[in-house]
Formats: sequence, structure tokens, C-alpha cells
Amino acid sequence: MPADASRLVELSARELRARIARKDISPVELMQACLDRIDAINPAVNAICARDDVRAMESARAAERAVMRGDSNLPLLHGIPLGVKDLQDTAGLLTTHGNVRLRNHVPTTDNALVARLRRAGAIVTAKTNVPDSGAGANTRNPVWGATGNPFNPVLNAGGSSGGSAAALATDMMPLCTGSDTGGSLRIPAALCGVVGLRPSPGLIANDARALGWSAISVLGPMARDVADTAWMMSACVGPHPMDPLGAAAKADAFWPLPEVDLSKLRVAFTPDFGTCAVDPMIRRSFAQRMQSLSSVVAHCEMLDWKLDDGHRCFDVIRAESFLAGFEAIYRTQPESLGPNVRANVELAANITLSDRAQAHLTQTRLFRQFQRAFEHVDLIVAPVTPLSPFPWHQLYAQRIDGIEQRNYYEWLSLTYLVTLSTCPALSLPCGYDEAGMPFGLQLIAPLHEDARLLATAHALETWWGASSRTRPDIGALRRTPRPELREIVTHPPQWTGGSGYDAPTLTAV
Repeated sequence: MPADASRLVELSARELRARIARKDISPVELMQACLDRIDAINPAVNAICARDDVRAMESARAAERAVMRGDSNLPLLHGIPLGVKDLQDTAGLLTTHGNVRLRNHVPTTDNALVARLRRAGAIVTAKTNVPDSGAGANTRNPVWGATGNPFNPVLNAGGSSGGSAAALATDMMPLCTGSDTGGSLRIPAALCGVVGLRPSPGLIANDARALGWSAISVLGPMARDVADTAWMMSACVGPHPMDPLGAAAKADAFWPLPEVDLSKLRVAFTPDFGTCAVDPMIRRSFAQRMQSLSSVVAHCEMLDWKLDDGHRCFDVIRAESFLAGFEAIYRTQPESLGPNVRANVELAANITLSDRAQAHLTQTRLFRQFQRAFEHVDLIVAPVTPLSPFPWHQLYAQRIDGIEQRNYYEWLSLTYLVTLSTCPALSLPCGYDEAGMPFGLQLIAPLHEDARLLATAHALETWWGASSRTRPDIGALRRTPRPELREIVTHPPQWTGGSGYDAPTLTAV
């Protein structure tokens, strides 16, 4: 065990699991180190919301006993602490969605992904913060407050998986879950310097999706490097009887990762898909990375695309999804919905069947356009975000490069156009932008080629080496709590017990 126990949390999830197996460390020591890191750092970023300290320690002690007994076939993630996005149900642990209506909601069962990860040995430790109802790419809500970017807590951490990204960047958790509709895994991963994978629809079962056959929203893994992400992905995949899109997938397709020869890689790139507003600074950062990449791959070409009709397509499909999830609440408790959710539901009221048919036609054409491109290239690369992080108190980016954004989510168009393609996409940390904030590349692969995407991302991460990694100043975060991140809290949880264990185990931090 390291002399400084606080350094334990900085090891990769794979290394932690290996040390547990060798009895070099105990799952109890690891859990305590993670809880100590949360105590020390979370006041500066507000990434962690509900905690489950007592049950997490009980689970860690059970994991320790299994190791000491010499149990055979310990599960893949045995003893690894896990952060769960607060949109995903956790049995006996607050799941609020950052929404006032659910501020005291304690589910009785896990969602399909959480249940699968528990079976794989992961220990649910805490929930990670989200925007109100997951709407928007700035993690802030009236229940828990805002999540600050670990590299500058005055700025936003992205969203909707912003709490997960910030928790990973600050080593509070070795693994976290996320979800992605318009970029909710990829954007916070890029802004916080970690890895987020939006998988092909159906690879990770989702038994809670309101529109069971819709491919717009997926669940996915988040970690601090590509290898940990692939390792976690191998524990996530598999069908579920309540998910009609659930696909059979073999865990060993994702781990261990095969080697990829970058000198044979064919790459196409685009700074904006011919239609997205992108800040000049991000364009320069992206161009520098593409120039560097072109020196090592077999082929690197610019995509001459103009995906203008993708914006209206996403408007319609997103609104349809929000209408399915929130229309009844909008009619009966509209005051409980945040402005972003209300905007989507109200947009849906004016959408016709003709609009929906046209959106479906457009999405199908976009899918086929991406797939035809992959007949000639192996990978498409784009920026993840169009600008460096903006202040968290600003709800969304209203203007980019002088261009007014039509609504609260148009600034996500670099990622939501890829969502429409249904292709798997990964946010790969790639150094800093000119403002000194993390910069991420969006790597896109053909549908169902998720394993190949992860292997290619790992090869690129290895090639870029130390220049790809970004780490926040943990010492500065430790010294500087940010109580202002909670200034927007108007409806804190009012825990009354009833989950089968003492109320103090659920604490707002």
C-alpha cells in the first residue's frame, strides 16, 4: 500500500482491482480513501450528491472477507467503488434527478445498468450530480446546486453527466456511470479531462427508457483513461428482457483491448460538420491535433459535409422523447419542471406527424451518410464542444463565434449530430485548449464497432502520451471550498428514513 493513503485513489481502477486480488490493499482501505477524498474535495466542486457511506463500507468489508477466504472467481470489478449518475435508480439510495418533485425519492430497485455493475462486484458509493431532470449540458439544479469544473470551479463541468466527470477528474471515484442523449457523456468528459463513451444503442441495456425503441438515449461508462473505460464496458454489456433494443454482446470483445496499428488507420475529420458554430480558439486547437495526427496515420482527410437539416431533426426527436417522459407532469405539476424541460415539452406540442416522419427520414439519411463514409475510413474525428467552459451560473452558451444559438441545446450540435447517426462516439482527453482548460476529441466509429473504437482510442491515447493527460490542482481544490455552488439550492432533500438503514448515511455534501 502506498505510504500516503490519499494517493491510493489516483491509481487506475484496473490497478486497484489487481492490488485487491494480490491482497496488497483491502477494499475497506480503498473505500475509506475514496470517502476521505470526497470529504476533502467535494466542497470545492459539488460533484457528489447523495452518499451511501454505511452500506458502502459494509459492502467493502464483505468484499474483503471474500478475498481473505480465497474465494475463487471473484467478479471483474470486485471491491471497486462506483459513482452512479443521479438519473439512474439505486435501491435504497436517493435518486432525485436534480428535480424538486423527486428530492426525497428512494427507489426500491436498481436500474438495469446499476444492477449489472453490482453483480460485477462494484460497490455503489454515491450519486453524482446532474442538471434538473438531465436537461442541458450545464450541471446545476435546485436540489443539490451546481457542479464546478475541477480545473476552475467558477466554470461549468458540462452535463448532464457533469457530476460523474468531475468526480473522476478529482479521483473521488475510480469509475462512474453516465448517460447520453445530445452529448451528456461526451461533453462533461471533454470539459473535465476524462473519458466518456456513448455506445451503440442496445449494447448497454436500459430498462427505464420511456420510448423503448428510441435510439436517442443510451447509458455508458466513464473513467479516467480509455483502458479503464473498456474494462468497465466489458462489465456493462448484455441484453435485458425489459429493453427491446438490448443486444447480445460478449464481454471479451471489449477487454482485453487488442492492439491497433495507427500507421494503417484511415481518418476523416471535420471541425464543424459544415453547420455547427465553433469558437475560433477551438478550431485552432482542433487543427493542431489533426496536423499532429496526420503525421502518424495512413490517411487523413477533411470531410466535406453540410448537415444543416440535422438541427431540426434533433429538435423533433428530442422533443418527442421529452414529451413521452414529462407530458403528464407538465399537465399536473408544471411548476416542478425546470425551464429546459418545459421548453422541450412545449416544442413538442407544435410538432405534427409530418414533422416526425421528416425527422425519421433525415435521421435515416444521416445514418447512411456516416456508414458510407466508413466504407473508406476507419474513424471520424471532430471536436466535442464548440467552446471552452463558460461560467456555471450561465445556463447555456447563448452565442458562439458571434452566432446566436436558437435554444438552450444548439451549442451541443457537434455531439447531437453524432447522436442522430447512432454511431458509437468517445470523448478522448487531448491536452489543453488556449484557455488552459481540458480539450477533448470526439472519436466516431461505425455502428456496433464499439470495441474497435475503444482499441483505437487507446492506441491514440498511448501515442499522445503525457501530453493527452490533464489533471486538476487537487491541493488548490482542497484549500478552497466553493459554498457558492450551492447558492441555487431551493429544495434540499428532506430525508425521513424508511429505506432500511439510518438516515445519516444519506448526506448532502
